[in-house]
Amino acid sequence: MMQQIHENAFIARLASFLPRQPAQLNGVQESDAELIRLPGEAHHVLAVTTDAIAEEIETGLYTDPYLIGWMTVMANLSDLAAVGADPIGLLVAETLPRDASEEDLIALQTGIRDACARCGTSVLGGDTNFSDSFRTTGTAVGLIANASPLMRVRCTPGEVLFCTGRLGTGNAYAARRLTGIADPDPAPYRPVARLKEGLSLRSIASACMDSSDGLFATLDQLGRLNNCGFELENGWEDKIASGASRFAASSGLDPWMLFAGPHGEFELVFTVPELLISALHRGAAKAGWTPLRLGKVTRDAGIGLGGWGHFDPDDLAAIRNHPLTNSAEVRSFPRFLSILAERCRNSTKR
Repeated sequence: MMQQIHENAFIARLASFLPRQPAQLNGVQESDAELIRLPGEAHHVLAVTTDAIAEEIETGLYTDPYLIGWMTVMANLSDLAAVGADPIGLLVAETLPRDASEEDLIALQTGIRDACARCGTSVLGGDTNFSDSFRTTGTAVGLIANASPLMRVRCTPGEVLFCTGRLGTGNAYAARRLTGIADPDPAPYRPVARLKEGLSLRSIASACMDSSDGLFATLDQLGRLNNCGFELENGWEDKIASGASRFAASSGLDPWMLFAGPHGEFELVFTVPELLISALHRGAAKAGWTPLRLGKVTRDAGIGLGGWGHFDPDDLAAIRNHPLTNSAEVRSFPRFLSILAERCRNSTKR
């Protein structure tokens, strides 16, 4: 099932050539960050992750240097949040255009600084290069002290599916940027890593992953790793952020497309056994946030949309494998989703 997704197969092939650290707790794709048991008596786990902002710049998704700096930090800190780690800091590598203006350089550094301040962390160091292409790369380091890390594996049918906030903002932003659809309410896209939420989910969530690739990709990956599926509850449309809902309505997009697109909003998507739901709400209230219930973990593979229809693994593979780097393909993506939606209505509605 994992190999049906082109990206999974490609990563597995690359990883097969490389040595693994014996103290590493996670296998390939089993967690959002790499998890290494530290030596000594204390039950400490080091969490390390790296993420580049390159495709996003190349496709025109991110053009504002401030946003690029912000996302360099947040994309990496979100991976730490998804494993329940406390950030120690980041390394940042910047490959800058030779003709970059002083204004753009300041905006980039300001975005990095403000994102770090928002999450209470700092830049430890990094590297700077010059090239014709512009890209940034972050490496975040965190610590999980005297606790077990969150991972993508270990959820089972019957558990309850939650997220840390309303969804769809990331795909609404991507549709506006990449397809030219006008947005009547173009609020700034600046997701924030859910660090305090991740900390409060340790010992409660059975599986956790961030929604950086959109809800469908997140659930599909969790389903493939755990040999399960998910059924969203009736009223799933109410789980979409209000600004994203208004954008979908004004642009003629079906609301579910805001779950199916490949760009997310960096919420945490997680599962909880029924017996721990009260503990979840107590811990969340203490930490100052409210879990949003999405549905249930099922034995049947795929994603159900509360009586509207069902996307089986082949449907989800078609969505996730759809090429997005070519501008023509990017602009055709909503049409592709519409065709798939019609197929699902006709063949799998229940």
